Amino acid sequence: MLIHEGITRTPEADRKLGLSLAAVAGALNTAGFYAVGLYASNMTGNVSAISDRTGTGDFALAAEALLLVLLFVLGSASSTLLIRYRRRRSVRGSHAFSVCAEAFCLVVLGLVTLQLDEATRGHALVLGLSFTMGLQNAAVTKISEARVRTTHVTGMVTDIGIELARWLDRGAPDRVPLKPHDPVRLQLHLLTVGSFLAGGLVGVVAYRAVGVALLFAAAAILAALALPALRR
Repeated sequence: MLIHEGITRTPEADRKLGLSLAAVAGALNTAGFYAVGLYASNMTGNVSAISDRTGTGDFALAAEALLLVLLFVLGSASSTLLIRYRRRRSVRGSHAFSVCAEAFCLVVLGLVTLQLDEATRGHALVLGLSFTMGLQNAAVTKISEARVRTTHVTGMVTDIGIELARWLDRGAPDRVPLKPHDPVRLQLHLLTVGSFLAGGLVGVVAYRAVGVALLFAAAAILAALALPALRR
């Protein structure tokens, strides 16, 4: 799942990647929203919030939305740099190393937020989660060559619509060759979105029950997924 890339990568590896990491992303994203009313990985909404809040004069919320976007970009850049560094050293499991870095960041974030008072904990949580979501999305995007994006639901839902249109149009006569319906791609995106949704449901229930401990559980899951790839 976190080893093969390029021509050696199989649809099954992409499905496992989407199902597992999208569930974790969904859980963390809804936990952040429950805590403070902001989504850690919704960059479309956050960019819109910058414009909206600036236009209405709510500069504090506009600044927080901007910081969420910048942290997501920083996480994505950090993940890419880690992968490139590992590749230059000809070390296998470069993408798994990035996922392990995400797990480590979640543990640190959990330990830090536990020391904060209730008023600031939620804001610190969602800011830290935005960075970790950037880490994850970059690693997943690179290893799957953008077929899987575990935090980018807008793109996946768009692709579902495109594939449904191709399926509906499959019997039409073509004067020019058109790209055919790809059931494997459709299944991949449906499963990934479904996993993100299920993870979100579990995440909000778990955060209400155990609070910041959800971050430690997510870190353990990520480490369990990534460490076998690093040992090979």
